[in-house]
Amino acid sequence: QVQLVESGGGLVQAGGSLRLSCAASGRTFSKNTMGWFRQAPGKEREFVAAINWSGDNTYYTDSVKGRFTISRDNAKNTVHLQMNSLKPEDTAVYYCAANQQTYSSVNYNRARVYDYWGRGTQVTVSS
Repeated sequence: QVQLVESGGGLVQAGGSLRLSCAASGRTFSKNTMGWFRQAPGKEREFVAAINWSGDNTYYTDSVKGRFTISRDNAKNTVHLQMNSLKPEDTAVYYCAANQQTYSSVNYNRARVYDYWGRGTQVTVSS
């Protein structure tokens, strides 16, 4: 059974940092694009960041560029999201996702291309 489990969420003051982790089990995703999405109360799920299979290419939504960094460790089947200079508008549930198509990062910012999802981890940024 494939599972993605997020961790690292919590409550932090504006300007602070958090590091989210996503641990995959049940299969390896070393050849697959991985992504992070978030959903705030009353809003639709939105793309945050993605990383291609090798880690050579990373993608970010404009609002987090320069503040967030996505990375991966294929040997450990994990993906991380380092979040710095957090703002209250970053408050959301953050989800890890994996695309089962190998070596493809087409439409990396579209939720529909991701086949596996974690349950999410809450990030709350206080002002």
